[in-house]
This record gives sequence, structure tokens and C-alpha cells, in this order.
Amino acid sequence: MPTSSASTTDTAKSNGGGVQSLERAFDLLERMADAGGEVGLSELSASSGLPLPTIHRLMRTLVACGYVRQQPNRRYALGPRLIRLGESASRLLGTWARPYLARLVEETGETSNMALLDGDEIVYVAQVPSKHSMRMFTEVGRRVLPHSTGVGKALLASFPPEEVRALLSRTGMPAATEKTITTADGFLAALEDVRRTGYAVDDNEQEVGVRCLAVSVPDSPTAAAISISGPAGRVTEAATEKIVPVLQQVAHELSEALAAQNQT
Repeated sequence: MPTSSASTTDTAKSNGGGVQSLERAFDLLERMADAGGEVGLSELSASSGLPLPTIHRLMRTLVACGYVRQQPNRRYALGPRLIRLGESASRLLGTWARPYLARLVEETGETSNMALLDGDEIVYVAQVPSKHSMRMFTEVGRRVLPHSTGVGKALLASFPPEEVRALLSRTGMPAATEKTITTADGFLAALEDVRRTGYAVDDNEQEVGVRCLAVSVPDSPTAAAISISGPAGRVTEAATEKIVPVLQQVAHELSEALAAQNQT
């Protein structure tokens, strides 16, 4: 019996250590993502507080599994195997969101979308089209730069200004239309408007003749926003006053549903 008890204790310790290593590995992956996808061991040690030998051991395991790769300059970058996981998770998140997007269409009459911030890009993961014959269509899976979209503004409004400037310097700010914001100062001013009003607007900035209203999904497991888009002649200032409260309410309900899903 003593041997069995000791064996049980050893197993518990081993399992506890395994859980701690798993938590640390995921924490390192998230810190790498926050740093733009590529970091050095010393940077990870400074941000996480873990000793270098521990980080080196965890990174070796992540490299062997394909979730991290080591660059020629000895820095570490997120690996390609994460792409499949991310794509599957994005599809699942879009599936959960579709009933809420359908409600948006019913209550606003316009096409509704859900988008995520994936690295430096916006990716659309779900859409429910308007019933109008003239309606907007964005292909699920489409990737765009954040500076010309309502969802991009909604997502980046919570970021520190220095992080926003760093992202814009990496992506550039090409003009999609003559109304696209093409300066970092102009974009930061637009983000201040988002924080003040509680919603973001794309006013002919991504496509001429199209207006989009967007809000972020609070406490989403990954940065997410929902939006409606339609012809500028329908999505007017008067319509905005009616649509924004609906967007905010649906975003709140979707946030609660996602939180409940995470607890199951």
C-alpha cells in the first residue's frame, strides 16, 4: 500500500507539472503574438518573468511540435501549424456568431459581418446578407488592412497609440478610395472618436458608396468586432442613430454567449 500511495503522489506531482508547463507554453505563444509574432528568448524572459532555461526548454518543445520555428537570426517566430488551429477556431467562432448576425439583419435590414484581428490584418469570419436586392457582400475569409475599415477601427480603439503606430508602419496605409485615412495621426484621431462615441464608422473609405458601422465584442476570447454595411443612401446619419444601439446590444449578448461557451 505505501508503494501505491507514493506512486499516486508522484503521478499527481507529474500531472501538476505538466499542467504548469502547458499553461506556460500557451502564455509564451500569446506573448509572441502580442509582440508581432517574432521574439528573442531574452524578451520572453523579461515579459514573462520565467528563467531563460525554462523558456528554452518550452520553446524546444514548441519547435518540435511545429507551433514555433527558430529563425536564422536565432529569434523565434510563430509556426505554420498554428494556422490550421486558428482557421478552425475562426470558423467555429463565426458559426456561434451567425444567429446574432441574423438578428442584426432582421433589425437593421443591412448585411452583418463578424471580423477578427489576425496579426496585422482584419479577417472576416462570418456574414449574414441583407434581404435587399442592393446589398453588400464580403467573402468570408477575406483579409483587409485595418485602417480603411469600420471593424478595424473598432478593434484597434482599445490598443495603445504606440502599438497602433507600429502596426500601421508595418502594413502601410494605402488608399482604397479618396476618403481612406492615410496618415497615422488621422487614424489615431478616428480611434479617439470611436472611444468617445462607442462605435466606428467606415464612410466610403473601403469602397465608394458604402457605409459601415462597427463595434467591438467586449471580452471576446480573441479581438472581434461585428458590423453592418450598406449603401450610403440607406446607412445615413439618421439610420446610424437607430442602428448603433442595436449593434451594441447584440455585441453584448454575443459576448455573454461566448463567455458561457468558454465555461462549459
